[in-house]
Amino acid sequence: MLTATPPSRRRKRKTPARRKKPGSRRARKAPSRPGGRRWIRWIGYPLAGFLGLTVLLVLLYRVADPPSTPLMWIRWAQNGYPPDQTLWLRPWIPLDRISPRLVQAVLTAEDQKFFLHHGFDWPAVRKAIRINRQGKRRVGASTLTMQTARNVFLWQDRTWLRKGLEAYFTVLIEWFWSKERILEVYLNIVEWGDGLYGCEAASRAYFNHSAGTLSYLEAARLAALLPNPRVWSRSEYHLRLRQRQHHILTRMLGFTPPRRRSP
Repeated sequence: MLTATPPSRRRKRKTPARRKKPGSRRARKAPSRPGGRRWIRWIGYPLAGFLGLTVLLVLLYRVADPPSTPLMWIRWAQNGYPPDQTLWLRPWIPLDRISPRLVQAVLTAEDQKFFLHHGFDWPAVRKAIRINRQGKRRVGASTLTMQTARNVFLWQDRTWLRKGLEAYFTVLIEWFWSKERILEVYLNIVEWGDGLYGCEAASRAYFNHSAGTLSYLEAARLAALLPNPRVWSRSEYHLRLRQRQHHILTRMLGFTPPRRRSP
């Protein structure tokens, strides 16, 4: 007698696998997308090169003195390429040879919280935004570090590109430089008049002696020029310059630069 095989014991017939035709959609390999590599080539490589170059420059100027600044070349072009205008920062004066009165005057006039912040004075930024929105006058909130970044690496205007790059270099400078190095570089590169760059050149031009022997009155006068030295050094601004000098000197007599708090 024939008995039926239980369903569990029946062998399932294997269906042969369907061969993929050479021209079928599954057989074809998906083409690689060149967009990713193109994005890396057009954006990634230039960005990496920019970051590497800027970090290298900041590290270099941590120990080496900048030979010149973009502002010096811009002013030279604006003045019609005069052959007698200097394009190099000479002489360079170390911070310990600069009069402490000048350091105090500059901190009093430009950045009293210099040793307390990390490049950005946020309360001053918020105050400047509030005043500028009112439209009565234009107020800036640049710290000494931001001014150093702008003078060493960038140009002078109010575009968002320059402000963004200024913030970027400010972070790098605060990260890699000491506060003393920032002060030294700033005092040796800042513009103090038409064709005058650095405290030593300004001191010899205005007072006929070195920046290491500046008096309180002389230091306050140099600091009073800093907001707009090419304009404020003119004779028609003499009265306003003396008023600003007196204001800085009055604040200097009772002002001691605060030291950074230990972490």
